[in-house]
Parts: sequence; structure tokens; C-alpha cells
Amino acid sequence: MRLGFLGTGTIASAVVRALAGQGHQITVSQRSAHHAKALAAELPEVEIGSNDQVVAASDVIFLGLLATDAPDILSCLSFRADQSVISFIAGLPLDDVAALVAPASAPALMLPYPGIAKGGSPILALGDTALLDALFTPANRIFALTTQAQLQAYLCAQAVLSPAAQMVDAASDWLDDGARGEEFLRLLVATSLAAQPAQDLITALNTEGGYNQRLRLHMERAGMVGALRDGLEDLA
Repeated sequence: MRLGFLGTGTIASAVVRALAGQGHQITVSQRSAHHAKALAAELPEVEIGSNDQVVAASDVIFLGLLATDAPDILSCLSFRADQSVISFIAGLPLDDVAALVAPASAPALMLPYPGIAKGGSPILALGDTALLDALFTPANRIFALTTQAQLQAYLCAQAVLSPAAQMVDAASDWLDDGARGEEFLRLLVATSLAAQPAQDLITALNTEGGYNQRLRLHMERAGMVGALRDGLEDLA
């Protein structure tokens, strides 16, 4: 496919890398020039162009713009009726995107994560996901949502990633064994959670008097679960 990217930040760059090596022609915009230059130097199928050139060269266009900037940028571009536009912009409803890129279609909003570049990553999606399925599965997994409200709830819940990473970082600092300690903890958490549902893992680690049980109970008494729920409610 002929794929274009308007906005080439960290997430868009990860998506480009996920699509590399599959025979696509990819044009990225000059916005975030250092990312665009890095992609063009790394991947032979990537070219850099102006926003107009990205639109002209592409059949599928990904929007990696800020919600505040998108209306001004998109209103200056000429889209075609045979184009599909996929938005990464969580703060801009899909109907608004469709109005801005008409006569092109805007079938879906997708919210990828940096892990998409290597595969095995979740992708939140709203709308018609057929094109996303064709481009990103089975290497990655799409979680298709049905309403804007559901998307907002998932956006709140996914914020658990940062405090989870902070816990691993803090435990690694306490361990005081440099990169090896963090690598051990990252691998432990990632593989354990990937292997089974969270509640099953908690049960399996609930050995009476064991290290995992004792630390979990200590953190629960300190208010961990309540603080998490309060924080999610604040986000919502």
C-alpha cells in the first residue's frame, strides 16, 4: 500500500517501524524532523515530504497530530475520495476527523503504543477496524471498542502502565544491581502477566507468609488499591 503519515512523533515512528519490510511505500511528513530523518535513514521504503506531498502520495493516511493543531493543518490539505484516513488523535472525535478530511473517508481511530514496532502490542481502536486488521494483525492485537465513552474509559485504565513502570523502577533502585536488576524485574512482570489473568496470578502468588503475599498486603494496607481507584475516577 501507499501509506502516509502527517506528524511523525514517537508513536507514529513506532507505527512506521511496525509496517516496515512489508512492501509498502511510506511517506512521512517533515513535522518532527529528527524522527522523520531517522526513519528515512533507517528504512529504505520511507521518504520525507511536505504535508501536501504526503497526501498526494498516499492511499491511506495516518494522523499523528495534536488535537489543537489538526483542524488548521487538515483544512489546508486536499484529500481525495479514494483515500482512507486513520487518526491517532484521542482528543478529536472520529466524526470531526471525517469532516476535516472529506471527501476522504475516516473509518477508524487507533491508539497504538511504542511496542507496536516489535509486535505483540495492544491497539485500541474505534470504528471500522477492517483496514487496521489487514495492516497490523496478527503481529499485534486490536481491541475494538464501540463507543467514545468506552474509549475514554480504556484511556483512563491504560494509565496504570506508568505507575506499574514506576513500581518496577523503584524496586530496581532498591535492588541496586544496575541494569541487570531492572532487566530481571521487567522480564518477570511481563512474562508473568502475559501467561495468565491478573487475578489468577495473584492467587498463585498468595502463598501464606510468602514474599509476594506480604508485600501485596503491606501495599494494600497503605492504600494502594484505593489510591488507584481514586486516581482512575479523577481521570474519568
